[in-house]
Amino acid sequence: MSNVDVIKNAYAAFGRGDVPAVLGAMDPEIKWHEAEGNPYMPSGEAIIGPDGVLNQLFARLAEEWDGFEVHPNLFYDAGDTVVVEGRYSGTFKATGKSQDTQVCHIWHLSDGKVTKFQQYVNTAALQEVMGVHASS
Repeated sequence: MSNVDVIKNAYAAFGRGDVPAVLGAMDPEIKWHEAEGNPYMPSGEAIIGPDGVLNQLFARLAEEWDGFEVHPNLFYDAGDTVVVEGRYSGTFKATGKSQDTQVCHIWHLSDGKVTKFQQYVNTAALQEVMGVHASS
């Protein structure tokens, strides 16, 4: 299976709510970076390991959003790196505001497992929807 296929399968699993399959695509020592200024990790420092991603991010997305979805549009194959352009949608429960936010994800893989993830997103739009202003 190509690295692009691994990532496409991870997005499909996330979309159907199969979080164990998404976590299963991750290396045990994955370094997951949200964009600097993202309210979930304003510093941009890494969340380490699948359990960290589950507890610090995925659980919060499920709890705090109605209909949070990732819409990957374009996949770029760069060997051990896959770049994905897409959008986020959903409504933040606390504010009732919806988003249609541009996003870029960079996935690094080794032996078919994701070792590093980097998100780039319009953090100003995300902060506006979430009603917060993150500082680094």
